[in-house]
Amino acid sequence: MTQMATTPTSDEAPSQPRSLPRSIGYFTATSVVIANVIGSGIFTTTGFLARDLGSPFAILAIWLVGAVLALAGALCYSELGAAYPRAGGEYVYLREAYGPLTGFLTGWGSFVAGFSAPTAAACIGFAAYLAHFAPALGTGHMVGAIPLGYWTLRINGAQIVGLIALWTLTLFHAAGTRRGGQLQVILTAVKTLAIVSLIAAGLLYGHGDWTHLRASPTELISSSVWANAPVSLIFILFCYSGWNAAAYLAGDVREPHRTIPRSLLSGTAVVAALYIGMNILFLYALPVEQMSGVLTIGEKASQALFGDLGTSIASAFMAVSILSSASAMTMAGPRVYYAMATDGVFPRKLGELHATQGSPDAAPVAAIVAQSAWASVLMLTGTFEQLIVYSGFVLVFFSALAVAATMVLRFTQPTPPRPFRVPLYPLPPLLFIGFSAWILLFTLKGRPQESLAGIAMVLAGIPLYWHWSRKHRAN
Repeated sequence: MTQMATTPTSDEAPSQPRSLPRSIGYFTATSVVIANVIGSGIFTTTGFLARDLGSPFAILAIWLVGAVLALAGALCYSELGAAYPRAGGEYVYLREAYGPLTGFLTGWGSFVAGFSAPTAAACIGFAAYLAHFAPALGTGHMVGAIPLGYWTLRINGAQIVGLIALWTLTLFHAAGTRRGGQLQVILTAVKTLAIVSLIAAGLLYGHGDWTHLRASPTELISSSVWANAPVSLIFILFCYSGWNAAAYLAGDVREPHRTIPRSLLSGTAVVAALYIGMNILFLYALPVEQMSGVLTIGEKASQALFGDLGTSIASAFMAVSILSSASAMTMAGPRVYYAMATDGVFPRKLGELHATQGSPDAAPVAAIVAQSAWASVLMLTGTFEQLIVYSGFVLVFFSALAVAATMVLRFTQPTPPRPFRVPLYPLPPLLFIGFSAWILLFTLKGRPQESLAGIAMVLAGIPLYWHWSRKHRAN
């Protein structure tokens, strides 16, 4: 059964998706935030940070900086989400603050990089941890090669497993919001319990050494830290990306003026505590030199702490945790494209809601399938590290614009009610914007290929915006 999105009346915000059932409560929304944030990043990026920063103090300090920035961003999104409780998140805020083209570009950026690339990276990370049990499932085991002119598409075991995981999640979320939400709550509960248990068991019973966390005063912040910190913060913000997930579900949640701020702030705080705990555990398990450049840092740390049996258990927990993150992004991202389609600036098909026979709730199935299809392309053509930087640059840019929208909208639209207002305003938005500008500048200089690829993909949306908006006006 197909249910078309309801056409908004003239006094309604154009992206208000009245057909989306408000079936999501605080617990599910918070689960989406936690799951969307805690994915492959925490178990895979600390090795890159160890390589680039070289200091235990610098590693922990940069995770704390990321936590502060994420909380500052969450405060701003809480004000925006409570004031504009519509599906689409940043798309709605940037459209209101800067106009429809900017709103479109953030939604297009979410499609080509913001949600699709992290989903692809999460699925590859999921496969990488499963490879502990079956090495043929890892990134190093080549399955085949497809010649494509001057370029050859090489497919490894991790990509095959990642694709299977991605499309299994797609089927669950396409079956309806309630069923997808139930899956998300279960995966998040297992994930959180597993991480807390891993930290406690590792620090209490693991074979680690606290001297790994020590450093001489001259090694606390080396010269390499200042040179590599901006790109390292891209990795950090990639790991924290998703703190704004509840905002994308604003068209589905009950009492959005209360639920969105509570879920954003509590979810982000829980994640920050778990991240700091996990990094202390990694440093307790391994010296920085042995962590440097290691992708599956969680597996290597578990091996050092617990031996083979403990490593197998930890690898299974981490695989489930990463899968939970991919599930959350599969649930949240398509709400952006659904809102854009109902505005007439994305293919109309993505604005349709589909409900399974006998089910009272509906899901934007076409939008879910479209995101998973593009994530599949990225999974087959990019490496894990490239996907992080490519998506991270776009995420930081549009998140900064959305946080700045808090200030813009207070000036241009002062009359709409704001059930939640940013405390210590304007310090949180200015802090977030300042750090974001610094990160973007130095990342563009240090990793131009991935950064320019992200910029090019976003700008490629401009002619598409003109095409779809002109077609919508003609209809």
